[in-house]
Amino acid sequence: MRPERTDGTSGGGLLVPMAWMYAEYIADELLRTGDLMEPSTLEYRAGREALALTIFLSDGAVADALPATRMDELRLLTAYGSAWRRWVCERLDAAASAVPSPDGGRGVPDPDLALARCAWRWLDETELLATDLDAIGPPPWEPLGTEGDEEWAQASAQVWTPAWQLGLPLGHLAIHLY
Repeated sequence: MRPERTDGTSGGGLLVPMAWMYAEYIADELLRTGDLMEPSTLEYRAGREALALTIFLSDGAVADALPATRMDELRLLTAYGSAWRRWVCERLDAAASAVPSPDGGRGVPDPDLALARCAWRWLDETELLATDLDAIGPPPWEPLGTEGDEEWAQASAQVWTPAWQLGLPLGHLAIHLY
């Protein structure tokens, strides 16, 4: 939440990142409603951070319930194969250059943007061990190997992947289930 006065006379009080906190709250509610993942897991955190970042960067959260048009927008933004990573980077850069310092130019960063950048850094730099979806089953044009070898390869095929690549599909599914 921005101080009511932006001329530098707000008394130097604490700036509360209400826009980010509200986006995180909405993301958490979407994931909890879908009941897709235990809230204590890293995968859940990745989903919450990806959804919160999407909500925050798509012109912020809407008061009260999310309207159907907003849900459609979030569904499109989080769709598999979308250019979500590039979109996030572009929006963060645009937000950083467009938002004046809330302290009237004294160098105090925008607290909402600082938390959004922190969430993006975690999503992009943290890698989680996940099932390699490309390794499940051979392509239809390749001959099948022995049955035991194939089952073992499918069960053990795991890769390290950026957290956003797990969180984004989880968030997308939560939006569909909402």
